[in-house]
Amino acid sequence: MKLLFDENLSPKLPRLVATLFPNGAHVRECGLLGLPDVNVWEYARANDFIIISKDSDFHQRSVLHGPPPKIIWLRIGNCSREKLVQLIARHEQDIRAFDADPFESILVIS
Repeated sequence: MKLLFDENLSPKLPRLVATLFPNGAHVRECGLLGLPDVNVWEYARANDFIIISKDSDFHQRSVLHGPPPKIIWLRIGNCSREKLVQLIARHEQDIRAFDADPFESILVIS
């Protein structure tokens, strides 16, 4: 499983959750920083990533187009990077089950 962290999330998150999800990347690493959501969407689809974002636009795009890619929508307000790491770790099994389910396209975490 590969998580692609959107630009609204810290670029350090992939490294900070690497023990749980070692194949993660941030859009900055992929040359996608500042590009429209459609570019991130297409990159994730072409490279088998799950997009993880606080941006509702990906939720809307997923409803319109369906997977791939799958979307993890973090429905949380502003919080520290450490709180995000804890949230992702707390939902590790949910994320793994979501990845394994061929019928699910959106996982909302709050």
